[in-house]
Amino acid sequence: MTSASDTSQPVVTRFAPSPTGFLHIGGARTALFNWLFARHRGGKFLLRIEDTDKIRSTKEAIDAILDGMRWLGLDWDGHEYYQSQFWARHAEIAHKMLERGQAYRCYMTQEELAAQREAAQRERRPFRIESPWRDVTEADSDKPFVIRLKAPREGETVIDDQVQGQVTVQNAEIDDFVLLRSDGTPTYMLAVVVDDHDMGVTHVIRGDDHLNNAFRQLAIIRAMGWPEPTYAHVPLIHGPDGAKLS
Repeated sequence: MTSASDTSQPVVTRFAPSPTGFLHIGGARTALFNWLFARHRGGKFLLRIEDTDKIRSTKEAIDAILDGMRWLGLDWDGHEYYQSQFWARHAEIAHKMLERGQAYRCYMTQEELAAQREAAQRERRPFRIESPWRDVTEADSDKPFVIRLKAPREGETVIDDQVQGQVTVQNAEIDDFVLLRSDGTPTYMLAVVVDDHDMGVTHVIRGDDHLNNAFRQLAIIRAMGWPEPTYAHVPLIHGPDGAKLS
């Protein structure tokens, strides 16, 4: 696993589990790969608990993850981080993107979104948000809104993944996803990018079920002009029946 960033800065990897259940075998393997790579390169291995889902996240699950990591002998550098600690920072970045014209306030209702989704199903095409607010600059302060990324619509995004090889997605396939919800809380997509940047993560090693997320996360990274991490999306672990093993 090599890239131009390998020689220019120390390696920093991270394991970022969601505390909605016990540490499963796939997560343990992801943690092991990140730990091994960081230790081999003399870098840092960070642990970040992604507890943005306050309804499903529990203290019991957090304790089980920490105990599982210690039992596996996967020590992390410094203390463990909690994503919810950085919500103000996440919101700051969303509003900065809004000011730069890289995001917009979207006042679409759930009924409008449902109508677009149903139309896509009838026409048998992929569902992509088409917000009438994308190019509106004036705010309507009397209504609740979300902040959406103004995703690029032309060209393509290419990832030179260290496991999957070169993967390309047409930018037209990347929708204007939500960065900040109407209650002011960040979405997973925004929080991950901001935290990885602020923690100096150089290598993102995770399951290949996150490969699609990487293209959306890169859209945020490039909008902010931040350094891009090296990606390595490893195959999932499946049982004899072909189902994901957990």
